[in-house]
Formats: sequence, structure tokens, C-alpha cells
Amino acid sequence: YGDPGPMHGWKNAFDASEWGLGKMANSLEQGCDCLGEIRYLDAVMTGERGHPYVIPNAVCIHEEDVGIGWKHVDFAAGSTEVRRGRRLVVSSIVTAGNYDYGFYWYFHLDGTIEMEVKLTGIVTTIALSPGEMPTHAARITPELAAPNHQHLFCARLDVDLDGTDNSVYEVDVTADAAGADNPWGNAFTAHATLLDTEQAAQRVVDPGSSRVWKVVNPNVHNAAGDPVGYKLVPGPTPALLASPESSIGRRAGFATRNLWVTPYAPDERWAAGDYPNQNPGGDGLPRWTAADRPIVDTDIVLWHTFGVTHVVRPEEWPVMPVERTGFSFVPAGFFDANPALDVPPSHGSG
Repeated sequence: YGDPGPMHGWKNAFDASEWGLGKMANSLEQGCDCLGEIRYLDAVMTGERGHPYVIPNAVCIHEEDVGIGWKHVDFAAGSTEVRRGRRLVVSSIVTAGNYDYGFYWYFHLDGTIEMEVKLTGIVTTIALSPGEMPTHAARITPELAAPNHQHLFCARLDVDLDGTDNSVYEVDVTADAAGADNPWGNAFTAHATLLDTEQAAQRVVDPGSSRVWKVVNPNVHNAAGDPVGYKLVPGPTPALLASPESSIGRRAGFATRNLWVTPYAPDERWAAGDYPNQNPGGDGLPRWTAADRPIVDTDIVLWHTFGVTHVVRPEEWPVMPVERTGFSFVPAGFFDANPALDVPPSHGSG
């Protein structure tokens, strides 16, 4: 939370490690949480005393239409080709106190893998004196304000792209200088920079340069002769705004960067470390990457921090409409052509 007052300055919930996202999973209902032809999976959890218990229908798997997958109109031939897009959805929803989070993995016909988090629920509030104008909160009624806050998630992506010998490039698109090689002044170039060590791979998003991070296997090539690859496409996501010296800044060091890359290690599973509850800080990704291990042509793990900086609106009270955040993992040379070319045409009225 971004309010320094005594009621909220100390609040920094680690929903996954302090609360346990799995324990807070909802039992999903057909027709409300999921629509269509559905397969549910139960979740078996461990209780406080070590006994197992079951959350029925904790995971929903279904398929849904997502509009046009691809289309072209050939005016010369007088023909149109269009195919519908579909995606497989694997989802779960958890309730963490006043907030509800929906986690959705989408698997598209063109090979894109997408992660979306849907945020809803009830925002935390502060009582206001008559006429009070809060500095670190937004008024939602004359008597209530909601403190500014951030929701930050870290996805651990254990990528094995056509094998385990992978590397990561940061790709930025920049305008070329005008000159003999750019007489029209219109040129721009995608520049790929190899991230060769853990320290070099601590990165932040840059929408101005259309920054993406591309994972390649230099030992496997596509039909064009280039290494096969997938690119991590971030959204317009923030990093942690709290001071590095703050309690949350020390304990959630992973959130100060949008990308970390580490060599695969089976005991490195949680971005904030194994025991963040009341931890003084410095554990997890900051501690592991201090060794500055090499990450070229080896088995690597990408850690992507993404989320929302939330300045609350009156329209988000008393129940918040869904706010979305996430990222995409998109084929970039992994296939030799559009993998959705063989999708059959749809037939229907409209």
C-alpha cells in the first residue's frame, strides 16, 4: 500500500506465501465462473495439521471463441478467407481477504501462450473527515477513500525451447538517425542484446522501445535458418514503487525488476525465497543472482514481475469491476509459417 499513515503504511500482503493462494481457491460453478463444455479438476490441499482435504472444482478447463484468428480479402480475385480463433483456457480463482484474483492461462491456435490475472473484489477503505482531501488515497464517496496500492505478481517460466540449451536476448526497436542510409528519415531497427549473466538480465519494461525478451535455442534452426524462438511480451506493467529501504522493498526485492533470468536450480522456486513471512529481506532472487552466474546456452528460468498500480475510482465501489494484467509468450521463429493455416472455415449465420 502507498499510504504512509499508521493504518496502512505497514500493509504489504504476500498472498502466495503468507496466505497460501491454493488454500484460498474457490470451488468454481458452471454458468458463472466458467461457460461452455467444461472439465473441472479438484485440488488436494494440506491443512494446518498436515491432513489432506479436497477443494472441489478448483480448476476449470474449457475452450472458447476469441474472434477472428486470421483474415484476408483478395479484391482482385473477389474472394475472402477468414478463420475463427479459439483458445484453451485453464483457470482458477482465489479469494484473498477482500480481493478476488482470477488466474487464466490461454493457449491459442497460433502457438501463443497468454497469462491473464483478473482482479476484482472490494477495495480497502479509509474514513474521511468532512471535506478532507487525502494525498495518498482516492476519494470514492464523500466519507470514504481507498489507498493507492500495487498488485505485483511474479511468474516463474521454466522454458525448455526445443531442448535445454537456451539463451535470452533483449530486443528494443529504435529509430535510425537520418543520413545517407536513411534518406527518407523513416527507418527503424530492432536491436537484439544478449543477456549473458544474471546481473545483466535484471531488466525493466520499456514500452517506448517496444521492448520484448526473446528466448532462443541456438542449436535448432527454423526454415529461414534462424534459431527457433519465443518472445516474452510484457504489458504496460510497473515495478515496485516502494523505497528499497522499506520493509516491502527489502522483502520483495524480486518486484524491483520486471525480468530476472537464472540458471535452472530445483531449489529456487519462489521469487521472494522460501520463507518471506517476517523475513528481514534480501532472500530469493536478489540473493541467488548475486553470484552472477552465466545464462548463455544453458537450462534457464525466466522470472517475470507484472501487475497493476491501482489508483481507485468511484466506479470501483462497492464492488470492483474486473481489472486485467498479464503477459504473452509468443512464437518468434519457432514455427516455419502460421501454425493456424489449417484451421477449417466456420459455417454459420450472422
